[in-house]
This record gives sequence, structure tokens and C-alpha cells, in this order.
Amino acid sequence: MPYVILLVINAIFVNNFVLSRFLGICPFLGVSRKTDTALGMGMAVIFVMGVASVITYALNLALVAAGIEYLRTIVFILVIACLIQLVEIFVKKFSPSLYSALGVYLPLITTNCAVLGVAIMNVTELANSNILYAFINGVASGVGFTIAILILAGIREKMELADIPERFKGFPITLIASSIIAMGFAAFSGLTF
Repeated sequence: MPYVILLVINAIFVNNFVLSRFLGICPFLGVSRKTDTALGMGMAVIFVMGVASVITYALNLALVAAGIEYLRTIVFILVIACLIQLVEIFVKKFSPSLYSALGVYLPLITTNCAVLGVAIMNVTELANSNILYAFINGVASGVGFTIAILILAGIREKMELADIPERFKGFPITLIASSIIAMGFAAFSGLTF
């Protein structure tokens, strides 16, 4: 049980895919204008990371048994692409407003390197690895992504009302805010697990 708690804290804060590994930056910056849209994207990423972690871990066992583990990345990308199609169909059917708000960023989860990164990390770096730990790491990594995107979305909503110098408006101030958030999360890197 203590290992699971450490795994969750590590995935959310210490090795946050967006803020410490710098993976998944495109949806992080693109969908963080409004907190409700950011939350919808975060929920989709949590689902995809959790399910993809389980499926890719199991497939990796089969690939290793067959001696074709060199196909790991291609197989993982195909699994993630299929999951995204299912999420896209579900969101389009049950929440058309969220579907239109996410726009092109929903299918871009397919190429979100954070999702592929957690799948690969589960089979290469995760100590005491098993399918349960892979699932927990996937979900916790998705929660870390969601926390990061929600923090940035909240800051961006407040910045809409702020008096920002003309040269910093828009993308420049977003990058500055992102870097400050990343520095805050860097404080967790002193924790050793």
C-alpha cells in the first residue's frame, strides 16, 4: 500500500508529464482557455491514460513472449488511436457542447506524447511493475495532467481581466505563467521515492 501512495504522488507531482517531463504541451496550452473545457480534456486524458495503460501493459507481455517487443511503439499508438476514437464518439453523443469546445484537441490526444509516454514508462521504468500498478500510474498521470491544465486555465481566465502589457498579451503571458507553474512543481522533485 505505501508503494501505491508513493506511485500516485510521484505521478501527479514529481514526474508530472506536462510540468516536469514536458510531454503533452499542445493540449495543455491549446485547451486551457476555460476551466470547463480544461476539465473535459483532463477527464478524457485520465480515461485514455488509465485504459491505455492496462491494454498496452497486457499487449507488451504478449509482444515480449512472441519476441517482437520492437513493435511496442507502433502497437501502443494503434491502441491509443482506437481509444481516442471511442472517447470522441462518446463525447460527441453525450456532450456536443464539450465536443465542439475541445475541437481539434480531442483527436490530438492520439498524438499526445504524454499518453504514449505513460504507456512506455509502465513497461520500461516502473519498478515492481504489474498491470494494477500500470493502471494506477496511468490514472495518476492523467490526474497530474488534469491538475496542471486546470491551474493554467484558472490563471488564464484571471489574466483575461488583468492589465497586461500589449507585448505580453496572449501566448507570451501563457508561456510565462506555464513556466512559473512548472517551477512550482519543480519543488516536488526534491522528494525521493
